[in-house]
Amino acid sequence: MSSQLVAGVDSSTQSCKVTIRDADTGAVVREGRATHPDGTSVDPRHWWDALGSAIADAGGLDGVGAIAVAGQQHGMVALDADGRVVRDALLWNDVRSADAAAQMVEELGQEAWVARTGLVPVASFTGTKLRWLRDAEPENAARVAAVALPHDWLSWRLRGYGPADESPLGPDLDALATDGSDASGTAYWDPVRREYDAELFELALGRGLRVAGATDGARDDDVVVPRVVAPDEAMGSLGVDVPLPGGATAPSGLVVGAGLGDNAGAALGLGLGPGDVAVSLGTSGTVFGVTDAEVRDPSGTVAGFADGSGSRLPIVTTLNAARVLEVIGGLLGVDHDALGELALQAPAGADGLVLVPYFVGERTPNRPDATASLVGMTPGTTDRAHLARAAVEGMLCALADGLAAVEGTGVVVERLLLIGGAARNEAVRVVAAQVFGRDVLVPEPGEYVAAGAAKQAAWVLTGTLPAWDTATTVAAADPHPEVLEQYRAAAG
Repeated sequence: MSSQLVAGVDSSTQSCKVTIRDADTGAVVREGRATHPDGTSVDPRHWWDALGSAIADAGGLDGVGAIAVAGQQHGMVALDADGRVVRDALLWNDVRSADAAAQMVEELGQEAWVARTGLVPVASFTGTKLRWLRDAEPENAARVAAVALPHDWLSWRLRGYGPADESPLGPDLDALATDGSDASGTAYWDPVRREYDAELFELALGRGLRVAGATDGARDDDVVVPRVVAPDEAMGSLGVDVPLPGGATAPSGLVVGAGLGDNAGAALGLGLGPGDVAVSLGTSGTVFGVTDAEVRDPSGTVAGFADGSGSRLPIVTTLNAARVLEVIGGLLGVDHDALGELALQAPAGADGLVLVPYFVGERTPNRPDATASLVGMTPGTTDRAHLARAAVEGMLCALADGLAAVEGTGVVVERLLLIGGAARNEAVRVVAAQVFGRDVLVPEPGEYVAAGAAKQAAWVLTGTLPAWDTATTVAAADPHPEVLEQYRAAAG
């Protein structure tokens, strides 16, 4: 008997990746990808087109029994009563709602937000984007009949729902579903009680909410939010063939898993458990771990999200990670590999040259209007090698502060993993072992968000969460605490 196949999707800021795997072993059978447009606000139709193209690039879904979608968190997908997108989705990295976030914190108080949601609102979270929509675009706000997140909306479309002229099952908003990891990044869902907070939603959009499928006590102007399904529960199974952009088809009978947020997907893909913390170097940077304990950080630095297995995912996010290498590499006219080679020509600490890399503002610390700065320029440090070294160190020092914040909540770090495209760079691995001052495990290159989604699909299909092996290499600890000290002095 042939092994069952499952598919995992990573719909990230930059692209859509699809991995089709053997459900038992995790072996990759085939893969596909498609790009997303740049920008901090995007028409979700581009994600739908890219999903279809990536599935087609992966050879379609023939033989696949289950699929799950992991997606970039926080993006505001507002739908009208006909299932049409009201306006371009504001993404996690869109900071226009920074003032709205500050107002919401002032209105309720920081401690109350942490107690009720595990986080303090910043511009990234969905709730602040809804407040911005209410205040800046009241006509659009009045049209909103449902609010979803990127992975919710894609999963809904994949199951055959959407505008009547574009989907076989039409605009059934009560079919919207999500999971706890993504819901916990909205700022109106409590990961402890695992329930929506209707008062906080109304504080954001000025209207009440109704959970999809529920009717008791509903008001005519309530806005539908997706029902939250368990990590091992299916959103549903396709009752019809669903045509996809790009020519592929989602076949009748395909099981669609709960899906999850991108960081929860990476944690599941890596097989993280209590004691494990990952530093992820994408365009943005994240530090996250898995714990069974409740996490509440009164400062709001660490968000107490849910993970993709029923536990907690304390997380710190920065807006600037691999983009730092892209900006400085572009300035120097080199790619990431050549930038790394230059960086290793300069000593640890770059002889006092420090790059504070807030190129697009920053989320942690919460400085949405900040800009980058270069400190310590002298005739001896103003050269290509020192600037390259300062770029790598600045990126990692910002995340070292995030790691310290995660540890400050009581999370014990027994294994530190470094993932993301930038982790493949030798200079990044060397400097990480110096800045973090401990052994750094570097898993073999892979699409871990998509792998986590595929694991979840296997879980739903077989009833058991698989444990797929991941090979790692080790960058041995080489502590240089002075690097982080001079960075902190420059960042202020």
